[in-house]
Amino acid sequence: MLRYIVRRLIGAVFVVLIISLVTFGLQYLAYHVGGSPAYLFLGKAPSPEQVAAFEKQWGLDQPFYVQYLNYMKGIVTGRTLGDGTPGSEQACPAPCLGYSFQYHDTVTNLIKQAFPVTASLAIGAAILWLVSGVSIGVLSALKKGSIADRSAMVVALAGVSLPVYFTGLILLYVFVYWLHLFPPPKYTEFTENPLLWAQNLILPWVTIAFGTAALYARFTRANMLETLNEDYIRTATSKGLPRRTVIGKHALRSALTPVITIFGMDLGLLLGGAILTEKTFSLPGLGYLTVNAIARSDFQVVLGITIVAAMFIVVANLVVDVLYGVVDPRVRYE
Repeated sequence: MLRYIVRRLIGAVFVVLIISLVTFGLQYLAYHVGGSPAYLFLGKAPSPEQVAAFEKQWGLDQPFYVQYLNYMKGIVTGRTLGDGTPGSEQACPAPCLGYSFQYHDTVTNLIKQAFPVTASLAIGAAILWLVSGVSIGVLSALKKGSIADRSAMVVALAGVSLPVYFTGLILLYVFVYWLHLFPPPKYTEFTENPLLWAQNLILPWVTIAFGTAALYARFTRANMLETLNEDYIRTATSKGLPRRTVIGKHALRSALTPVITIFGMDLGLLLGGAILTEKTFSLPGLGYLTVNAIARSDFQVVLGITIVAAMFIVVANLVVDVLYGVVDPRVRYE
């Protein structure tokens, strides 16, 4: 097990390095094709001398590989950054993910401010879609062909088909502006007011969970139907084991292995920023920050969030692989 985890960690580092290299290369091309970031900071008509001084101070006049190595060094050991004016230098401790010329702050600080919003959104929605999706899928498999099964699959089909922003707007209109059951969503820190924190996130949670739970329900149902037809399930039933034991201890554990795979991927992607949901509900998370950074050509922020999102996905995959052995003892690590 330990050797397997070490190998996966080494592979994860290489994956993140490749993603950072590709993303940094795209940023480098954007600066050389679309214009220097000096124009974002100094205004629309800076003098050539001002642009040259700005690029020299930020190291943008150096070759690509030097800029990339300096950036990666900043992630490991930190850097000294500034906003382009004399005396504005400031220490950016590791992990230093660059400087935003639009927000006039380090990318690390911007991510720290936005991440609690995204984490609150992702964890709450993940619990909701996992519990509801798996439960509905199991019940549909056990009641195959019944009215409940067909109704659940119709709702699941609708959930998979409806886009997130459409579902979010419908929920906002019905529950906020029509029935007035919820206030307009506004993020509140959990430590400040836990009840208001949950109240403001219920609609975003449901928006994400509706479509994702529908997918999990269909996936769980298909896996359960396949597992229930296995020989060892029929053998366990013929031996007189209680139906609850057969379903919960044998069938469900085997059916959940593929579900864990997609859950790890979905949660990792969501922690990298729920762009549509955060934009629909105006939640200042990583997705909202990413959209604004792209609109403002703030590529340093986009680069930092991309690296963070990649790390979440890689770590989620590693955790999923380890959980395989817990859910299904037949899994062996080599």
